[in-house]
Amino acid sequence: MTKENPHNAFSALLRSLPQKPGVYQYYDKEGKILYVGKAKNLKKRVASYFTKTHQSGKLRLLVRKIADIRFVVTATEMDALLLENNLIKEYQPRYNIQLKDDKSFPWICIKNEPFPRIFSTRHPVKDGSEYFGPYASVRMMRTLLDIVKQLYPLRTCKLKLTEKNIEKGRLRVCLEYHIGNCKAPCVGKQSREDYDESIRQARSIIKGNISQVIAELKKLMHRAAEKMDFERAQMLKEKVGILEKYKSKSTIVNPRIHNVDVLSIIAGEELAYVNYLNVMDGAIVQAHTIEIKKKLDEPTDELLAFALADFRQRFNSKAAEIILPFNPGVEIPEVKITVPQRGDKKQLLELSERNAMYYQMERRKQAALTDPDRHKRRLLERMQKDLRMQVLPELIECFDNSNFQGSYPVAAMVQFVDAKPNKKAYRHFNIKTVAGPDDFASMEEIILRRYGRLLNENEPLPQLIVVDGGKGQLNAAVKSLKKLGLYGKITVMGIAKKLEELYFPGDPLPLYLDKTSETLRVIRHLRDEAHRFGITHHRKRREKGTVKSQLTAIPGGGFTTAQKLLRKFRSVKKVAAASREELAEVVGKAKAEVVFGHFHPRK
Repeated sequence: MTKENPHNAFSALLRSLPQKPGVYQYYDKEGKILYVGKAKNLKKRVASYFTKTHQSGKLRLLVRKIADIRFVVTATEMDALLLENNLIKEYQPRYNIQLKDDKSFPWICIKNEPFPRIFSTRHPVKDGSEYFGPYASVRMMRTLLDIVKQLYPLRTCKLKLTEKNIEKGRLRVCLEYHIGNCKAPCVGKQSREDYDESIRQARSIIKGNISQVIAELKKLMHRAAEKMDFERAQMLKEKVGILEKYKSKSTIVNPRIHNVDVLSIIAGEELAYVNYLNVMDGAIVQAHTIEIKKKLDEPTDELLAFALADFRQRFNSKAAEIILPFNPGVEIPEVKITVPQRGDKKQLLELSERNAMYYQMERRKQAALTDPDRHKRRLLERMQKDLRMQVLPELIECFDNSNFQGSYPVAAMVQFVDAKPNKKAYRHFNIKTVAGPDDFASMEEIILRRYGRLLNENEPLPQLIVVDGGKGQLNAAVKSLKKLGLYGKITVMGIAKKLEELYFPGDPLPLYLDKTSETLRVIRHLRDEAHRFGITHHRKRREKGTVKSQLTAIPGGGFTTAQKLLRKFRSVKKVAAASREELAEVVGKAKAEVVFGHFHPRK
């Protein structure tokens, strides 16, 4: 195979490929598997790698490395998806997406043994046992186990209850039997049929088929009552009550929504997060989220299809309906795919999306704690790409103006280092050259003052300047940067308040970032910090100006007198409450008489 035209090496194979669903595998010259993919039409899909011009550098590199192609034809596209999923997990090819899963969640196990035990575990073993979960909520799992324990007195011991051991009387009853927690199948006091029936009903409860179990128990209750076995009827009634109470608490949507899978996805440039919910009778019985690491800039529909196959296989789901945010283009026999627009199913989808978002946030927090340097670098690289910058935005400064009906105009600047606030570098500005409420001129003044000073003092300049406002404020900032010779050397942008549009100089169209974008989150934080810092300073200045005007309005008082009084008493209220002697200690007897007389006029 030549690097210049890899298509020539496989032309015969490409012509012979069937136009059927299946899985294809790419190998390098050393026989190592590079990539596994699934296709609705093997011939078209595989040929596209060698006939199209690929934008992705990684994809071009993959094609150059292919030395051998193998394929497997499947009956349906869903079979191809399941086979692809298994092969990726088994071989973990370099160019396939990586599935990151948290293995620490607990499962409920029904042990593969005579008279099975039911217990929780964090380590599923392939021994033929049944596993249900994983449970993101330990509380939910324990609640289920408690209900099973209340309803069915199953054994908890690890004895080998073989027929031979039971018949020969090698076993003895334990304390659990005497206190009513077990019916002692170890000594033949409970038949295998009766025990297996309890396991069957317990399995249905764990799987979420509570309505079915309730219906069965009610039938048994009525039969017992007809036979005048009122003690058994009362026991069954109590079990029904326990189940109905649990069902009413666990139902979160319309109970008519029965055995439905729900999947949602949040996809970024490098990582995607897929949440899975299984809903039975309106209650969530399974919930899990996975992280997928992209390798070849895979489209979102492929990622969702991969996760769908993984979850269906992992949890052995037989749900006849799957609720999705969009149709990934995969046909699953006898399964309905629903993309809801409103109603209960839409609420379930939104709940799944929130779970995916929370998981994404949690993973980012963990990454920041365990490897802060890597997390910082990744975030800065993400911002550099999103904002079309030539360098990393390690130092960012953001500006905001404040005024009250044109009075007391001030501005604030906040600084972020490595996308985090550097509060020691925050600065306030009192506007000096602008009369009246002119935000554009005020922005021009503070940008000129700030960076003129940094240049004069040879201080480091930021890589990014953000101004709170749209095109007007941005153009004012650009005007000052041009005067200083900094335009083009520092990236400058504006963020509009309402729609959070990002404006760049010379670009008439704003940039819109995804609302969940990390870059937009940092810029929002910058803007909010600048606004908060500016408003605080403005409020203090306005209050100080108002207070001083009350004291300077005193005939014979004046500005100096007002300053002395405020320095001592801190507020006009305390000045008004002061005695002549206290005032005289600060401003002298003559001024004290004037101030005291102002606040205590003779009638």
